[in-house]
Amino acid sequence: MLSTRLTNARFRTMDPAHPVAHDVGIWRGRIVGLDDAVTSLPAREVVDLQGATVLPGFIDSHVHLAWTGLKARTPSVAPCERVEDVLAVVARAVSRQSSPDAWVSLAGYDQRALGRHLTAAELDRVGQGRKIFLLHDSGHGCVVNSAVLDLLPADVPHENGFLAEGAMGAARALRPPHTQRELADAIAHAARTCRAEGVTACAEAGIGGSLFGHSPAELAAYQLAKEQGRLPLRVQLMVAADALHPVALPDADHTPRALDLGLRTGFGDDWLSIGALKVYTDGGMMARTAALTAPYHGYDDTDHGTGHTGQLQDDPQALADTIVAGHLAGWQLAVHAIGDRAADVALDALERAQRTHPRPAARHRIEHAGLIRPDQLARFARLGVSAVVQPNFLRYFGDDYAAIMGEDRAPWLYRGQGFLDHGVTLVGSSDRPVTDGSPLRAVQFMVERASESGQVIGPDEGITVDEALRAYTVGGAFACHWDEGAGTLAPGKRADLVVLGDDPQSVSTSRIGDIEVVATYVDGRAEIP
Repeated sequence: MLSTRLTNARFRTMDPAHPVAHDVGIWRGRIVGLDDAVTSLPAREVVDLQGATVLPGFIDSHVHLAWTGLKARTPSVAPCERVEDVLAVVARAVSRQSSPDAWVSLAGYDQRALGRHLTAAELDRVGQGRKIFLLHDSGHGCVVNSAVLDLLPADVPHENGFLAEGAMGAARALRPPHTQRELADAIAHAARTCRAEGVTACAEAGIGGSLFGHSPAELAAYQLAKEQGRLPLRVQLMVAADALHPVALPDADHTPRALDLGLRTGFGDDWLSIGALKVYTDGGMMARTAALTAPYHGYDDTDHGTGHTGQLQDDPQALADTIVAGHLAGWQLAVHAIGDRAADVALDALERAQRTHPRPAARHRIEHAGLIRPDQLARFARLGVSAVVQPNFLRYFGDDYAAIMGEDRAPWLYRGQGFLDHGVTLVGSSDRPVTDGSPLRAVQFMVERASESGQVIGPDEGITVDEALRAYTVGGAFACHWDEGAGTLAPGKRADLVVLGDDPQSVSTSRIGDIEVVATYVDGRAEIP
């Protein structure tokens, strides 16, 4: 007897062997058959989906759950567009802290709306001596006041209180870590939001590191959320490379650096597991720290001038050594590279790694791949590297990104068709909370390539609706090594699926982002938003 039979729906399975079905049978959280194979079987529950469209559950292959949940509970300076208004929000947050030793943390900071960065001196005026930390919306920078600067080593670089990348990490390290319960609450909040948007599995993009980590015991917070029954979707945890430490193992083990007990990619179960090793090579375009081969177009300030090309996180050789060491130790690599110069560093290192110790099935990934030159596309393909892109970056920030890349480079931003033409696995993701996490809105952009203002950016990079949906299902499953159990609706796969109020392949493209998510099934159990 089936646990559940879902009927009267258009199941778009993403499986070429059986692309459309009308019935799906579920037993013990798995799909056991389609159509005639299950239609006549008895079932404890028969669910009439009343003509809805059903897809495999969306996979968000690059998300920050803890950060998303914490941000939702943090005072925000968005959408302030004047320095005076930002300082007023900061002053209110300061007034709510009675302890003179307290840290005052705020979210939503973006210098682009203000026309310049805030300064430590301005924060000092409203800080009442407390330590103030404004996190940049990109996650790649922050603004702090003098009370924080006074605690930092003298060699930590900053621009009148703005700290980027590693310097930001030094400031973050001064703050008390969040408790496991605080993090579990944040994770559960963000996970519920994801599931309401049709996401059934995601990859948390970096725990335990200085840039995006929230606690030395961050993995334990995910385990706590799972034990409490508050993890409503499957989560794979990328580990930040700086969380590894030297270990004394025989040379034959190829493991100079590791997590304690040698944990690496693949450890865990269907609900919570360790995924790729996250390596940061550069910053982000919002903070103007993505590493480019040619300068940002029209970007000028008193510190950088017009020749500014962003920055790498470390010496290229040191970055390459980290990538190669991770590969040798058996990790899948998820290399953050937004600018084309950073992509060169990542591709060079991955090529060296595979040449040193071939692992054809490693499925290494480049996260973001924000600006990829035409000559780099073939290298992605030759190395078997997936491109994990965030379409909503251009939907929401596209006008700004196109302006700072200039007319010649703007078509290379967050490519779609270029990757597919070269046989590169294209993977959709959100980088939530940097942007809206809705997969359907991202699918719409991947087809239209239009920013919120209507500017079309790189129209030749537009792909079909089917290809975009595959990036969020089949592509995501491949990138996360989940393809044996997810990505398509087929016998033996997990019963993770999303029920939609309309068919993305039938409505006009402009309506895809507004399609209702009627229900999301994980392990055959439904949750209705």
